[in-house]
Amino acid sequence: MKKTFLLLLMATLVFGCKSKSATNTKLNNKAEVLVKGNWNISSVTYPGSDYIKVTSFDVADSKCFVGSQWKFISNNNKGDMALNNAACTGFSSPITWFINKEGQFVMKIINETKSKKVLDGYVLKVANMTETSFQLIDNINVGGKNVDVVYQFARN
Repeated sequence: MKKTFLLLLMATLVFGCKSKSATNTKLNNKAEVLVKGNWNISSVTYPGSDYIKVTSFDVADSKCFVGSQWKFISNNNKGDMALNNAACTGFSSPITWFINKEGQFVMKIINETKSKKVLDGYVLKVANMTETSFQLIDNINVGGKNVDVVYQFARN
């Protein structure tokens, strides 16, 4: 299931991060161990970012995620994320996550609900993994054209 939201707001287009179900739940343990630890998002990029606003993970504008702190625990696939950009409303939440054999990063934002009861999640592509950085890429539809939103992670 894909969710993409389109709103016209003062001549700026606003789109939402999609959610869908993962196709493969077989874990890529090597990739999971590589992202284990504390990270921050150093940039969020996509074509047309001056004119198009993307709401990431149904939480906030994608630019609010720059500087956000993420913790990934690979042995139990839990963690947390916190938005701390001074220009945005703060937000923090526990998450569950995994990376499957197809290179998909699958995440649920837990908030006050147990993860088993959270039905919506997010599936992004993992790219350019190193010991100090990686990217999560979301592909959204903007006016009938697919656009990649790239979240650049840097190890703390």
